[in-house]
Amino acid sequence: MTDPTTGPASPQAPDPMTGGADANSRTALVAVLIAFGIAPLAAIPRVAAAQQTPAANPPAPPVNVVVTATPIPGTGIDRDKIAANPQMLNTSDIRRDGRASVLDALQRSVAGLALNQAQNNPFQPNLVFRGFEASPLAGDAQGLAVYMNGVRFNQSFGDTVDWDLIPDSAVENITIEGTNPVFGLNALGGSLAIEMKNGFTYQGVTGEVSGGSFGRISGGAEIGLSDDHRAIYLAANRTHESGWRPHSPSDLRQIYGDIGWRDNGNEVHLNITGADNDLTGNGTAPVDLIAVNRKGVFTYPDATRNRYLRISPTANIGLGGMTALQATAYYGHLRQHTLNGDAADAGVCASDNTVLCTEDGDTLTDATGAPIANFVTNSPYLAHAGLFTAPDWINGGPYAFLNRTSTSTDTYGGSVQVTYGGGLFGHENQLIVGASYDHGRARFGATTEIGALTLDRGFAGPGIQIDSPAGDITPVSVVARNAYTGLYISDVFDLTPELTATLSGRYNRARVRLIDRLGTALNGLHHYDRFNPSAGLAYTLMSGATLYARYSESNRIPTPAELSCADPASPCSLTNFFVGDPPLDQVVAKTIEAGLRGHVTPGDGVKLEWSAAAFTTRSQNDIQYVASGTTGRAYFRNIGETRRRGVEAGLTLSARRFSGYLNYAYTDATYRTALTLNSPNNPMAAANGTITVRPGDQLPGIPHHSIKFGAKVQATRRLALSFSGRAASGQYLFGDEFNLMPKVPGYVTVNAHASYQLLDHVEVYGTINNLFDRHYATYGTFSATGGVPMIEAPNARNTRALSVAPPIAFFGGTRVHF
Repeated sequence: MTDPTTGPASPQAPDPMTGGADANSRTALVAVLIAFGIAPLAAIPRVAAAQQTPAANPPAPPVNVVVTATPIPGTGIDRDKIAANPQMLNTSDIRRDGRASVLDALQRSVAGLALNQAQNNPFQPNLVFRGFEASPLAGDAQGLAVYMNGVRFNQSFGDTVDWDLIPDSAVENITIEGTNPVFGLNALGGSLAIEMKNGFTYQGVTGEVSGGSFGRISGGAEIGLSDDHRAIYLAANRTHESGWRPHSPSDLRQIYGDIGWRDNGNEVHLNITGADNDLTGNGTAPVDLIAVNRKGVFTYPDATRNRYLRISPTANIGLGGMTALQATAYYGHLRQHTLNGDAADAGVCASDNTVLCTEDGDTLTDATGAPIANFVTNSPYLAHAGLFTAPDWINGGPYAFLNRTSTSTDTYGGSVQVTYGGGLFGHENQLIVGASYDHGRARFGATTEIGALTLDRGFAGPGIQIDSPAGDITPVSVVARNAYTGLYISDVFDLTPELTATLSGRYNRARVRLIDRLGTALNGLHHYDRFNPSAGLAYTLMSGATLYARYSESNRIPTPAELSCADPASPCSLTNFFVGDPPLDQVVAKTIEAGLRGHVTPGDGVKLEWSAAAFTTRSQNDIQYVASGTTGRAYFRNIGETRRRGVEAGLTLSARRFSGYLNYAYTDATYRTALTLNSPNNPMAAANGTITVRPGDQLPGIPHHSIKFGAKVQATRRLALSFSGRAASGQYLFGDEFNLMPKVPGYVTVNAHASYQLLDHVEVYGTINNLFDRHYATYGTFSATGGVPMIEAPNARNTRALSVAPPIAFFGGTRVHF
């Protein structure tokens, strides 16, 4: 049978995801990574002999000691002086359920944070914190700044965050907090700073194998060696999963390494991150299909390949006295290919049944300008592919589109800052002054092919490339260059021993240039400037309790992806067809946050930590991907003002053999400006497909209430048992911004975990996810159900579509450490 992603077989056809040069590129990447990991071992000839009692997970720093003050590692401030409520995770938190997982750890315990599965792939979620997103989807508004080892992790073309590129086992700690302008662009709702391990913080050798439901098998190893001045760390992970739905496999290959040197308080590192990942997430499914087959896939394929390499040196150098310099630089390369199969808005031309037309009646033409023949109903291809016969197609036609994109991004830049920790006017004071520069060059290309739709709604070729200017379906090739410059200052000053003031600000300057490689329609040059201030106070009420308040501003600029699809007269399809370049205004967020936190120690070995916070953020000129009047097309536009406000509360109890936590978050995210949007598949829309949003209507995809809870008990010296759970209220579907349709239902789900120290160096563990096999969904939208025949649900007409969560799943593994 014809390969559904390539069409008819051809001995000269390149890899459909990457092109013909990918095998050599992958080999070169692996060679570089292996060389990086092995060659430096020679520089530490006697390290192994120098090791003392190694530990797989070094003791975490005491809570309430220091918090990351800037994106660059090496600086911190006493948490009691911070005018915010940063939430921190360490290695033990990341490994709480056995296999290390950054995303699981964040979802499990951080108040106000949730993962929704718009793509229905466990490695590609949308992370939502305080109503703002960090997502791998280029069409989503990115409102969180993410850093890894002090380097900006938001990709330059769409500010996207590809979570699959982070090697979980190599993560040392994570800090997430609300709006802070020092973290630069995209910190509208907050920032997430990830710090990786090195040979000074991790010593020993660990190997791990795990597996379980959905065909998952994973293996990894890490090694950390050091002496007084030199250290090396290397981690590698490999994961395969078939997926719990058909046509949904994923493969992850990740590696991270670090070489370090330190002497007399100075420390220098060189680290490298590499990944070669194949991910498939086939998105939402209509509720009528879910009702008869919960694992059902609506259309496919929807695949992503990410190949990533980043090299970054960092330094922390003492300049004498209480002054130090921290610096980081980086070069990164990301090559991303996507395939997106969907039912085609095309059919036989009314005037000529031998050729194909768009739904608007425009003739589809190929790359040579010739009309595309009706290859399904007028040829034996129908029987060859095993498709529907013509009478079976009551609605729509047996045609499919395959959208291909290729994005090759090179980024480089760095940051430098000077920290002074000496007193000022007889008071304790910490002053930080810094600058950053980030440059990106992205080459983006997109094409659309037309083929036949299979019985299970997959793409089956023949894969004829469309180039139809009249139908707005044309190949795209554009180069985007962006340069972001930042200057920031932060001063933490003790007004009294109990009262600390923080003043900070950052000036952001951005330049975005678009170059159309096939014409001039996408050419454009855009400049943005803004200074964002922040001021806060933290007051120690009593031993272990702190009251704080802070005002902050932050901004994000329109991304190259948004600027390239901002013309309502020429909308684009799934952000793949960039056809115009009108200007968009930058988004500005203004946040007020206040709270109270503290801890008590009621008994020997017992500690109770608690926190409560309230915030409100008003965003001006928010940008949204708005559906156009043409089915499947949309464009970006400024939509006015939105507001997110909420409350977060947390309680953590730890004792000698027991620990537990309970977190609650309330988030109210609303539109504050009336606007008209297009949502043609919403049954409550007007006859022309529009919906009217009023001030006060809720933003979609954000539950009002969420609760997270968990406990762990050391049952015996070797056996530990734990559970964790989360509950969320309902959320509105995307496309129902006027809040007239039923919500995605709320849910409660619980996971259970056990670990047993089989031998001194060997641990076995097991996890049950979704312990009570709850049927729930984390994301919802609308689909053109009536136009795509489904043999499982032949009378389907309900356009609601959900991303349902996996059923009960079992995983287990073994970890060996020396």
